[in-house]
Amino acid sequence: MSEVPLRGEGEESGTRRLFRGGFAIELTEGFLLALVAVLTAWSGYQAALLNTDSAVSYGTAQSLRSQSQAASTLAGQQMLYDTTTFSTWLLAADSGNQQLMQFIERRFRPEFKVAFNAWMATDPLHNPAAPPGPGAMAEYRNANLDRSMNLDRAAAAAFDRGNHERDVSDEYVRATVLLAVVLFLTALSQRFDIFAVRVGILVTAIVAFAFSAYTIVSVHG
Repeated sequence: MSEVPLRGEGEESGTRRLFRGGFAIELTEGFLLALVAVLTAWSGYQAALLNTDSAVSYGTAQSLRSQSQAASTLAGQQMLYDTTTFSTWLLAADSGNQQLMQFIERRFRPEFKVAFNAWMATDPLHNPAAPPGPGAMAEYRNANLDRSMNLDRAAAAAFDRGNHERDVSDEYVRATVLLAVVLFLTALSQRFDIFAVRVGILVTAIVAFAFSAYTIVSVHG
């Protein structure tokens, strides 16, 4: 005669299996909540830090741009001075006024004087193939114009850096928002006693967590 299992034994076995499943779910939820809490704090900190860095980069770009404009303005004034004094020198040379020519030459800026000497070496008063003036010579330089161009490039680099930092900060913010969704789903799963529903919500939370973690690793790398 076959032995019929006692009902109490079957119920106890089912309860034990349910307990083991519930314990695993609760352990997963607790571990996920701990990870999300740490990653949310870190992601929020990175977003705030990069947002501050972006503001600093934009401020640096604005400061460099102002310095570039000031140097460009000064360079324009100097180049106008060079043109004016040289035009006066040409008039003096045309009239043969050596005393006035020497006086004006002493008033040339040092940078322009270098180009003027190089131009004079081409015998421009008698050589029709000579360059039209010192400004056309390779020796003609303006330090403030070069400084303006360098500052402008530095300003553009700082502005681009600020844009990049802002974009990365936005990615951290999006990841932080998604982590908040993970927290909500994890808390929501604990409200259900139906095992399958609880597992389904938890799996969704884990997928969302994995995506947000991937986003953070991608932007941080």
